[in-house]
Amino acid sequence: MNMSVGFIGLGQMGKPMASNMARKGVALTVFDTQSAACDSVAGHGAQIARTAAELAAACSIIFTMLPGPPQVRSVILEELLPHLGPASLVVDMSTVDPWTTDEVGEALRAVGHRFIDAPVGRTTTFAEKGESLFMVGAEAEDFDAVRPLLETMGTTIIHCGRPGTGTRVKIVNNFVAVSHCQLDAEALALGAAFGLDVDTELEVLNGTLATNGFLAVGFKQKTLVGDIEPGFRIDLAHKDISIAIDAANRLALPLTMGASVREALNVARARGYGGKDFTGLLDNLVEMAGLEKPLLKAAKSENDR
Repeated sequence: MNMSVGFIGLGQMGKPMASNMARKGVALTVFDTQSAACDSVAGHGAQIARTAAELAAACSIIFTMLPGPPQVRSVILEELLPHLGPASLVVDMSTVDPWTTDEVGEALRAVGHRFIDAPVGRTTTFAEKGESLFMVGAEAEDFDAVRPLLETMGTTIIHCGRPGTGTRVKIVNNFVAVSHCQLDAEALALGAAFGLDVDTELEVLNGTLATNGFLAVGFKQKTLVGDIEPGFRIDLAHKDISIAIDAANRLALPLTMGASVREALNVARARGYGGKDFTGLLDNLVEMAGLEKPLLKAAKSENDR
């Protein structure tokens, strides 16, 4: 692909996505404050910029994947914006509140640049395999320009509408996902209190309308086989549902279930689970209740060896 592309933010999601771009032939320049992450992506053919400003001057399309609103404002408005070349295109894939997205987009457009919000769905496992989902807020022409690049990182690219809509869809998506995870954890904890066999329990739940992605896949790949290393951290789940609730407050929209889920996440964080996978909400619950943690039969057999 004959274009100069930059990527800033090589964390748990950003590093595998950037690595896939580089492996698939994109002329990529990367920057992150962690040099080891840059070196890792450079191993797949990317160039390393010394600063975000250097990357901005060298690249016509720049992707950012950053932890939250303060970092998005700082990196894009302070480190990139003063150094961008004419009519640059910035694609922010971070999960932030709508007003941050709108502010950044308006600041870029005011001086002749273009902006896309393209937050990411699915987990790090999918990112590593190049199977992410992107929710894209973009003008039609910009969407067409960036789609081939998104396809090097994902299998599902959905144009949600004009700039700002990708972020808003992501907030709704994560509100549902995080709420499901807490609900599932409570259901599986109830099953543990009843002394149920978790394999049988899941067979029933996944055969009815009770099923959801976490019951069908997430819990079975993580905590129910004894693994709560992230994945997607409880701290990030708390951040994302807080964004949804704060946005709803600004819109005078009550989210009573969401408020309960946020406080449940906060309990888990207070008890030391913030850095663990969010399926670890189950571990937190059974630990508080003094219950034996449920495991799939295959995991129990492995542990017994």
